[in-house]
Amino acid sequence: MQKTSNSLVDTLRHRRQKLANLINFPAILWSGSINPRNFLANHFPFRASSHFLYFAGLPLPNAAIRLEAGKLELFIDDPHPSSALWHGEMPTCNEIADKIGADSAKPMAELESRLEGAATIPVQDAATWTQQSQLLNRWVLPQQPPQEIDLELAKAIISLRLTHDESALTELRKAAAVTVAAHKAGMAATSKAKLEAEVRAAMEGVIISHNMTTSYNSIVTVHGEVLHNEQYHHPLQPGDLLLADVGAETEMGWAADVTRTWPVSGKFSSTQRDIYDVVLAAHDACIAKIYPDVEYEDIHLLAATVIAEGLVDLGILQGNPQDLVEMDAYALFFPHGIGHLLGLDVHDMEDLGDLAGYEEGRKRSDRFGLGYLRLNRPLRPGMLVTIEPGFYQVPAILHNREMRAKYENVVNWQRLSQFADVRGIRIEDDVLVTHKGSEVLTAALPNATSEVEDLVIRN
Repeated sequence: MQKTSNSLVDTLRHRRQKLANLINFPAILWSGSINPRNFLANHFPFRASSHFLYFAGLPLPNAAIRLEAGKLELFIDDPHPSSALWHGEMPTCNEIADKIGADSAKPMAELESRLEGAATIPVQDAATWTQQSQLLNRWVLPQQPPQEIDLELAKAIISLRLTHDESALTELRKAAAVTVAAHKAGMAATSKAKLEAEVRAAMEGVIISHNMTTSYNSIVTVHGEVLHNEQYHHPLQPGDLLLADVGAETEMGWAADVTRTWPVSGKFSSTQRDIYDVVLAAHDACIAKIYPDVEYEDIHLLAATVIAEGLVDLGILQGNPQDLVEMDAYALFFPHGIGHLLGLDVHDMEDLGDLAGYEEGRKRSDRFGLGYLRLNRPLRPGMLVTIEPGFYQVPAILHNREMRAKYENVVNWQRLSQFADVRGIRIEDDVLVTHKGSEVLTAALPNATSEVEDLVIRN
């Protein structure tokens, strides 16, 4: 088990006290269960609930914590004596309690006597949320409206996790640094790779070598028009663009999320370079706009405007760029939001739906260009967000009859056909909001076309 430093224990206690200042009832947070793949002893990798991790600090399976008045009670069973044969010596319940600064430690069976008046947040695995519902005698279900007391707890935790303390930022910087190294390794591996899978292996190998895991299923694909493409069997051909959306997650659960797009051959074609530079212009303009109190939706609309202007300049879109934004024409090629919160979850706290991403009183738009916006809040110092504009030729959008009819007069389809070698381009970085502006945690990874080409060619 990973050791916890005194400074981390202090951080965990400080987080617990801050929660106590926001609620006047106990909170019980479950870590989650280990789930078998196909038989009991062969299981999927365990990932503790992020809300549990935020206050407990260690990825403990089959555990729960009770928080009240700044105190933490840990509920976890001691390892069975036979487990030493398979897993080596494991820490006891009391030893774990010492590591995380718990005020007491008890076996899981005693949790049932400490439930009265407690709020919770559902864990994503079915075994755990079923247990939560049974023990608390009410429905505790993911993606369902929470009970009033659970809603109050969720809002309190959101208010804490929206901005990051120094301990969290230390972890997030580690994740960012390893992610940068992984992307450089992927670029270096491309010239000798025959399949997407080989580039993925090079990137994830760097992450694994730092005793980390990926913070989400890697996207390494020549079909960048498929936004969450998790297939890796396609051959790499000269003239292809390779889109790699890969992020590391530290042992303590903190995430990075970075995308780069580069030419398999090491050289962008003229059409690829033209589109790439439009996306990069949007990326840079958005980061320059990040300051405290700026609305994140305005960041998205800035990206939309820059992309619309660029596509007008290239002759793909026709008309006034601002009008094209108002009518969502840009979303034909940039259909997703500009980014999201980043922290313990790669889409931080999205297990709570839009409670975390949207300021209270706001709801998602039904507009084509805004419906996938994951964050709609004013920015605050300590927030970590992604900035990830893109350009995609998605057949399901571009060949849709209603879309073609609606935007018939603003898209030069003949001109667009000249950009057939651009399936998808995304450029994504992790950006910390500071008191004076922003800091790009992943700035060490180049994104200008010439620098990207150099990283691919020189290897």
